[in-house]
Amino acid sequence: MAPTMTMAAGNLTPARKAAMVLAGTGVLTLAAQVTVPFYPVPMTLQTLAVLSIGLTFGSRLGVLTVLAWYGEALMGLPVLANFSNGAAFAGPTAGFLAGFVAMAWLAGRAVERGITGPVKLSLVTLALSAMIYLPGLAWPAGLAAATGIDAGWTALSVPAIVSAFALPFLLADAVKAVLAALLHCGLARRLARR
Repeated sequence: MAPTMTMAAGNLTPARKAAMVLAGTGVLTLAAQVTVPFYPVPMTLQTLAVLSIGLTFGSRLGVLTVLAWYGEALMGLPVLANFSNGAAFAGPTAGFLAGFVAMAWLAGRAVERGITGPVKLSLVTLALSAMIYLPGLAWPAGLAAATGIDAGWTALSVPAIVSAFALPFLLADAVKAVLAALLHCGLARRLARR
């Protein structure tokens, strides 16, 4: 059986957990700034960071980290993609941002339930990366239906929304998902040897 590791497992002090959450929000902020410009949604390393945090911190601390990152954005800090803040929660990426909470929680739960090894964990992270498209596509579709406005990204057709919000990102998201699983497995093995 491959080694498993979540840093949240074990007896961590509240100060240590707070430091991990703060470090995690820093990682999320940096990952959000690594962007490839696309319209209306930039390609970033956010999904890689969210998956890695969930796998490493566990479900509870992973979710707490994502929520703390949201809190920083809502306070006006430029922590989201392209140095944006809480205003992004009303923009076209809001569905993806909302999906990060479930992504972190489910990634953590997978490791906590003993899903280990690069193949099994890669299958989990691939499924979670696919799942993020549910809220990610539902949000612009809902905006389009509610407003009736065709502003490019709020085109009223499902194919237009899928073309703008999913198709350009599928391959990169699959690579990031597998990379998150492999990085976690490598880190777990390394720590198991100590």
